[in-house]
Amino acid sequence: MFVKVLVSEDMDDINKGIYESLCDLGIQEIHQVQYCDDAYLKIKRAILDDAPYQLLITDLSFKSDHREQRFSSGEDLIKIIKEQFPDLKIVVYSVEDRLQKVRTLMTSNGVDAYVCKSRRGLIELSKAIHTVFKNETYVSPQVEQALSNKADLEINDYDIELIKELSNGLSQEAISMLFKKNGITPNSVSSIEKRLNKLRIEFKANNAIHLVAIVKDLGLV
Repeated sequence: MFVKVLVSEDMDDINKGIYESLCDLGIQEIHQVQYCDDAYLKIKRAILDDAPYQLLITDLSFKSDHREQRFSSGEDLIKIIKEQFPDLKIVVYSVEDRLQKVRTLMTSNGVDAYVCKSRRGLIELSKAIHTVFKNETYVSPQVEQALSNKADLEINDYDIELIKELSNGLSQEAISMLFKKNGITPNSVSSIEKRLNKLRIEFKANNAIHLVAIVKDLGLV
């Protein structure tokens, strides 16, 4: 079992539950931080001291306060950690259950396990730690579809936002205006129309309503 583990979580009650679960697993050295910046500094310091962490457990969202942060989210932290310290195992423990987000973190960002915070969250977290220790990956049952072949489609965050606004009843012209206002590109009506046509073909959707239904069934929005 892992010996040295770092937990990055800003909620005290959740930190307590994680700590107790790690103790039950017999993990000897458990450190906890409430800021992503502190997690990064601890990981870096441990490497320099030749006493590296073996596992990082992190949330994705952290409430902002008076303290200015280099890393505002767990996702930002994960990206830099995997770039600089690729051998460190990472388990995400989050309420985020969008399949696209899970798939990106697991396949593109190199996360070793994704556990959803839920009634069985701590039980699943223990399973995930055991699995990751064996150099295998783990995903909570409610989001395991994120790694299925059916969800392995060419869709990105822009597409998700586009389909979400479409599902809200906005026309292509209204989406174009909204994207221009929010600085999202491409934002011309013609670009949006072309992208939606491409998505309809890829998802084998008959029309825009069918496209929204398919993507919602996949849990991507």
